[in-house]
Formats: sequence, C-alpha cells, structure tokens
Amino acid sequence: MKKTSWVSKLTSAMATSAAAFLLFSGLASAHVTVNPSVAQTSAWQTYTIKIPSEKELPTTKISLKIPEGVAFKQYQPLAGWKITTEKNDSNEVTSITWEIDGDNQGILAGQFQQFNFVAQNPKTEAEVAWDAFQYYSDGSIVEWTGQPGANTPHSITTISEDPAAAGNAAAGGDHHAGTAKDGHDSAGTAGTETGDKTADTATGGKKGNDDTTLGDALSDTVTGQPNNTDSDAGTLKLQQATLIVSILALIMSFLGIALATRRKKR
Repeated sequence: MKKTSWVSKLTSAMATSAAAFLLFSGLASAHVTVNPSVAQTSAWQTYTIKIPSEKELPTTKISLKIPEGVAFKQYQPLAGWKITTEKNDSNEVTSITWEIDGDNQGILAGQFQQFNFVAQNPKTEAEVAWDAFQYYSDGSIVEWTGQPGANTPHSITTISEDPAAAGNAAAGGDHHAGTAKDGHDSAGTAGTETGDKTADTATGGKKGNDDTTLGDALSDTVTGQPNNTDSDAGTLKLQQATLIVSILALIMSFLGIALATRRKKR
C-alpha cells in the first residue's frame, strides 16, 4: 500500500508541474507583437501587428499607439474590420484602431489575426516601443505596455543604420506618398514610381538608387513576402524563467514525497 501511495503522489506531482509549465509557457508565447523587430533608418517600412486571443473570449478591438519619431503613412484594409486613426494638432497619426465590423465575431480563442500598415522610420538609430491595447467582448482590456520581461510587454523595433541588420528595408529618401487623410483611407493608392526599379531587379540590373518607397513596402504586403519574425526577447526570457520555476517545483515535490516516505517508515 505504501508503495502504491508513493507512486500515486509522484505521478500527481509530475502531472501538476507539467500542467503548470504548459499553462505558463502558453501564456508567455501569446503576446501582441509588431514586426519586424529590426528595421532601417528612414525606410518606408511595412509593419505587421499580430494579435492572439489569450482568453476564452473573442478579441473585438485592438488599438496601437504610433511611437514618437515614426511617421504613420497608410494601412491595408481588411474585410470585417473597421479601421480608424487619431491625429494630433500637427495632423500626424498618433494611433490606429482595428474594430470588428458587420457580422465579424472577432478573434476567437485559439486564433490570431494580423494587420499591416506602412510607416516611415526615424532618421536616426533608436528603439521604438509599440504600446497596444487589446479589447475583449466582455469589456476587459489588456494593456501591452510593459517593459521586456513583464507579463504584458510592449513590442520593440530596433531602428538601425546597418542594412545587413535591418535586412528587408533599404534607406528611404525624398519620395513622397499620400498619408492617411482619415480613418478610412485605403493603402491601395500607393505610388507607382518603383516600376523601373522593379524591372531592373528582375533583369539583374542595378537600381538607379537604393531608396525604398511606399510602393515597395506595400508590394511586400500584397505578395506576402516573409519580411518579419516572431522573435521577442522578453518572451524568451519569460519562457526560460517559467521553465526554471517548473523544474524547481518538481524538485520540491520530490523532496516532499521523500520526506513523507521516511516519516512513515519511522
């Protein structure tokens, strides 16, 4: 009987530890993120915000603050979502909001949604933080505004002058494109000045210049080029901490069982 009891306790302890690990690691990986995590100075960059639904409730709205120094240009429309922007006194977009529209039920549990927009990066190297606010159908709000390593961290993009580090963006120049005039402007009116450069690239020729325009950025979105990653330093640190805690909990369970067994033998 003692042996059976000991095995039962051991199995229970291991199951509890495994469940805790799976729960915390699942939460740790389900962050709202903005990609790419590295981009080049002055570039017209296509950004993607990825929103998972962590609760057993649908996400009905997401608001994203545009970091200081980042110039929002246009967004990609998406069926079932109403997209609006807010501006300051200088007519600069300070936030963008995606909200369910029509029969759309939102982002259900176990699902995620991605939204694309174009912005011009700062001219100097910097780390820009994307504060996001996730709204659920019950009225609750998750504020993704914490520092890396927090339970609800904001996403960070490193703006670099190094083209190799930025990878998918070339330095932007004096090209101009229409900015979003109101909350319902479409990104479909992108400039067409990239045609010659695209042809040069296709034929192996050298581009006339290395500038990346709004048209380039939007073409990445339309063609679905994989120009971003889901890596997040804060997420990895939290997952590592969760694993350590789970291992310690398992060790403590073993020690408790061993002590209980010794006491019974006495």
